[in-house]
Amino acid sequence: MDKNYKWKVLLIIGLVAFSLWKAYPPSEKINLGLDLQGGVQLLLQVEMDKVPEEARKDVTARVAEIIRNRIDEFGVKEPEITTQGKDQVVVKLPGVTDRERAKEIAGKAAHLEFKIVSEDTELIQKAEEGTIPPGFEYKKVKGSPNEEMVLLALLPVLTGEHLTTASVGFDQYGQAIVQLTLDKEGGKIFDKVTFQNIGKRLAIVLDGQVYSAPVIRDRIPNGKAQISGNFKAAEASDLALVLRAGALPAPVTVVEERTVGPSLGKDSIDSGIRASIFGLLFVIVFMPVYYLLCGWIANLGLLVYVILVVGSMATMGSTLTLPGIAGFILSIGMAVDANVLIFERMREEMATGKTARAVVSAGFHRALSAIIDSNITTLITAALLFIFGTGPIQGFAVTLSIGLVASLFSAIFVTRVVFDHVVKKNPNKVFKMLEIFKSPNIPFLKGRFWAYGFSVICIVLGISAFVLRGSENYGVEFTGGTLVQITFKDNINQAKFRDQLEKQGLKAVTLQRYGEARSHQYIVKMTEGNPSKVSAAAEATTGKDTFTIEKVDQIGPSVSGSLRDKAFWAIVWSWLGILIYVGWRFEWKFATAAVIALVHDTLFSFGVYVLSGREVNLATVAAIMTIIGFSVNDTIVIFDRVRDNLKLMRKTPFVDIVNLSVNQCLSRTILTTMTVLFGALALLFFGGAAISDFAFILTIGFLIGTYSTVFVASALVVDWKAH
Repeated sequence: MDKNYKWKVLLIIGLVAFSLWKAYPPSEKINLGLDLQGGVQLLLQVEMDKVPEEARKDVTARVAEIIRNRIDEFGVKEPEITTQGKDQVVVKLPGVTDRERAKEIAGKAAHLEFKIVSEDTELIQKAEEGTIPPGFEYKKVKGSPNEEMVLLALLPVLTGEHLTTASVGFDQYGQAIVQLTLDKEGGKIFDKVTFQNIGKRLAIVLDGQVYSAPVIRDRIPNGKAQISGNFKAAEASDLALVLRAGALPAPVTVVEERTVGPSLGKDSIDSGIRASIFGLLFVIVFMPVYYLLCGWIANLGLLVYVILVVGSMATMGSTLTLPGIAGFILSIGMAVDANVLIFERMREEMATGKTARAVVSAGFHRALSAIIDSNITTLITAALLFIFGTGPIQGFAVTLSIGLVASLFSAIFVTRVVFDHVVKKNPNKVFKMLEIFKSPNIPFLKGRFWAYGFSVICIVLGISAFVLRGSENYGVEFTGGTLVQITFKDNINQAKFRDQLEKQGLKAVTLQRYGEARSHQYIVKMTEGNPSKVSAAAEATTGKDTFTIEKVDQIGPSVSGSLRDKAFWAIVWSWLGILIYVGWRFEWKFATAAVIALVHDTLFSFGVYVLSGREVNLATVAAIMTIIGFSVNDTIVIFDRVRDNLKLMRKTPFVDIVNLSVNQCLSRTILTTMTVLFGALALLFFGGAAISDFAFILTIGFLIGTYSTVFVASALVVDWKAH
């Protein structure tokens, strides 16, 4: 037995205890993404062209800092405000569902100015006729009953840089106002301005809007001022908040908005938990049934794996998203795959009559290279998803990566310690297992040319469907526009709702049912229009309090173009990364065949997905990347066996070696595919409508990935080696 056995046991116990400590209680230690708890996410574009070039350095960081101060005062629990690139700020507000209020607080420039109103009748007349005198601007007073216009001096007499605090107050009529207090220097300036302009009007301008323009009745020496504008109390409170936090150093524009209602988040959690339970139950039941004692040991390793994943996420402060739950379920399949590789190798070693200790040692040793290679290639795809993905997709990549590392530790380290303990107690132990195929010898590669034709036909059909559908292929993430998911309490007249949407002036509206028929859910998509108009149309159709806005996605054209580019390059870079790694570990003919198989899987899966009439979005890309990782995993396992057999069977024709290798790995291929496929099916049937498309393409992709390993990757290697 390994002389370091005790230290290994202590390490496992220590890691498990630490993970349990960090993860308990999970409800407080695991951060939920906005898609699971509801909230608002905004992507703000900083308008750098409005900032002098010499002052642009660190502007974005300053914008993020000011927004963070505003959000902290707003009282949002655990907000996340980060910079993205050189000129963007991401604002995540969990638990917030008032999108307009969130946008107002985060995106308001809060540039405060005091300007003298001109009373020169000649200049005013010119302005009314459309000729604005030099040095002036002509603006409407916000909220004035008669849409009053005023002529303002272009240069302010005082700005908000002298503001020290702002608070909510009420005037003599009970109307909410914002009370301002200026610093010492500002107070002196305000004293002088009011003294010199008694009888004139002083306009208070915020972000270019005139809120009020009262007459200066007397000198104001105490540095006190106020903004009135027919505010509601909440509006005045928010305005005071942004003024206290300070003006943004540059204007910002909301170029992407995502809002998820709390009820939709709860439904996502419930469906994700259901899918996870079914996926876990299948593995927990299947492994002991098929592998007997070895299966129970695998389940023990799986328990450690689950604890380590949850503990790692809690320690790292990772955010769990709905695709992240999918990543967790799929990494279970990868964990089982490592065990299956080891157990199948152990089966082969037992057939040679080796002792229990030798069987365990050789089984782990001979499976190690395939396990490491397959996990590294999957990690490559996960890393690229994190780099090129956003929001939930990054959450998926993080969860998948943590799961892969934890699965490696549990399968290679934890189960090995348990097996060492078993053989120490019983050196003559025989590890019994069931067996689907006993020495299969199916001539798979004889049918490879038929498979080539089948693949070409299916891919051409898929590409043709994609071309014919055109822009209809894409969701709003890739085309830009607005998506609103709405749930009605009862059945509605769809024609009436559509008419009301048109009356609201929304452009290029698409209305479609969503989810189960009895749920009365609809998706409203449009190229242009304010999401609040969907609420107005719904209210006009069925009345107040008869519907709930579950989700809002509003994507600007620049963002959608960027997302499309990132998605494309994520897939291309995954192909290149795997080509380089497999070429280094094997040889370039093997690597090229593997990558062609991955391109095949991408196009084949994508084509079936398009033919099903589903929309392509970021979740689709994440699923394709996962399929790439799974497919290359399967391919590497067979290539690894081919490499071993080439050393032992130097005089055997290459096609026979490859065919033998495919047959030797057949049990492992079927068992692993069945495991991950069951996880995908659990997501498809129990994961809910929010993840249905994601689960559908995974299901198709796992089947195609298994097929391509034999009939594309292995077949191409055979044909190239023959020339």
